Amino acid sequence: MRRLFLLGCLWLAGCTTLPEGPLGERNYQSTISVGGRLSVRYQQSGQPQSLQGKFRWQQQGEQTNITLYSPLGQTIATIAITSGLAVMTQSDGEKRQAPNVTALTQEVLGWPMPVDGLRYWLQGFVQNTNGQLDAASPEGRNSFQSSGWHVRYVSWQRNASIQYPKRFDMERTTAEAGDIVLRLVIDDWNDR
Repeated sequence: MRRLFLLGCLWLAGCTTLPEGPLGERNYQSTISVGGRLSVRYQQSGQPQSLQGKFRWQQQGEQTNITLYSPLGQTIATIAITSGLAVMTQSDGEKRQAPNVTALTQEVLGWPMPVDGLRYWLQGFVQNTNGQLDAASPEGRNSFQSSGWHVRYVSWQRNASIQYPKRFDMERTTAEAGDIVLRLVIDDWNDR
């Protein structure tokens, strides 16, 4: 009986570790579906604010759909982004739209969601000043500045043979929301 218990423990331990061997080359994917948790701290009218919740990010080419959920899973808002237009639908059905998603989220949520950067950061990339993509990695560069945000990768995970971010933190200071600290944890990843 003890032998079966030990074999079960070894099997479970083997299931939770990352596979050994070389990493596959990571390429930017234009189509991904990512889900996870977020927390944000910011200021509104000079008072500290914070919120936690869950999110679903679906990206296909230039179109991005984001759903924000409460910690218990109720939909707070959906954001549909296409070239030159962002539409946010709140849980009460009220819709707001703007040509700039950052300004729209600042107005409705009280803090600017860095959607343009997140298109790359969720996959561990940053777009440099030449428009090229630079990759962060667990073995090398783990932080960078982009679009006024300081982005730091805290942990990584593996999907088949490709590593991608598990948790990353973003910080910046704005006149409207003060010091903003945004943390994302990716719980599920699909690049198809």
